[in-house]
Amino acid sequence: MAKEVAGYVKLQVKGGQANPSPPIGPALGSKGLNIMEFCKQFNGRTQDKMGMVLPVVITYYKDKSFEFVIKTPPAPIMLLEAAKVKLGSAEPNRKKVGSVNWDQVKTIAETKMPDLNCFTLDAAMKMIAGTARSMGITVTGKAPWEN
Repeated sequence: MAKEVAGYVKLQVKGGQANPSPPIGPALGSKGLNIMEFCKQFNGRTQDKMGMVLPVVITYYKDKSFEFVIKTPPAPIMLLEAAKVKLGSAEPNRKKVGSVNWDQVKTIAETKMPDLNCFTLDAAMKMIAGTARSMGITVTGKAPWEN
């Protein structure tokens, strides 16, 4: 018989660095979940992505057990790494902070594809390019579909 779902918790945690301090401790503790068990499992599954910010969706059940799904890193964080800048622009329409090329956008789109709500790589690339534009990062070169 299937367990009855009590709810979901969404967090963003650095890979391999989960610990019971905020935001993890209070979020899971308020639901009555075993915080240390989550930290051990999460750190074990994310050893290869050490230090990257990873969204995680925790499904917890009435019997206080839980399961979690680790998503791909957020697109803005990947764009900041690709452009080698610390922060996006406060005024993205006026002040540009960096640039990426279409090959970098394609790599990010391929990585993010499982978590995006699009069917083609071109659509995913347009979404990532739009995110870059809203952060004040310019995409240089000619788009692959404009050939």
